[in-house]
Amino acid sequence: MTRILVINGPNLNNLGKRDSSQYGTITLADIEEQISNRAHQLNVEVAFFQSNHEGSIVDWIQAETDNADAIIINAGALTQVGYSILDAILDSKLPTVEVHISNIHAREEFRRHSVIAPFAVGQIAGLGSRGYAYALESLVSDLQENSE
Repeated sequence: MTRILVINGPNLNNLGKRDSSQYGTITLADIEEQISNRAHQLNVEVAFFQSNHEGSIVDWIQAETDNADAIIINAGALTQVGYSILDAILDSKLPTVEVHISNIHAREEFRRHSVIAPFAVGQIAGLGSRGYAYALESLVSDLQENSE
């Protein structure tokens, strides 16, 4: 069965408490439930991980790579500086979609740069929690096309 890793970085554990004008009122648990429901409909497995620590994210990617087919990542505040996360993604050789709940391109200048985006299959930003489902659907479609 296809297995997709869903990774959330720093401060995303505080969704629902953060600036609702940027992030809405949805919690990370709500997002994970939405993704799980969509994954069930698509007949794929998802594995979730959230950490406020870059090294923990790297460790998890490395540990899970051999049992995964793709990655969805919202690196949060590590988007601009997470070179070790990028290296772990590159080493995994897994197709990756970067997701951001808010539109990082309409925010402060420093948020507009991503070290991951140039190496990702795509980036989804500004579509709220729906971005995760779109990333999942896109990856599943790509994986099915590539297996034919």
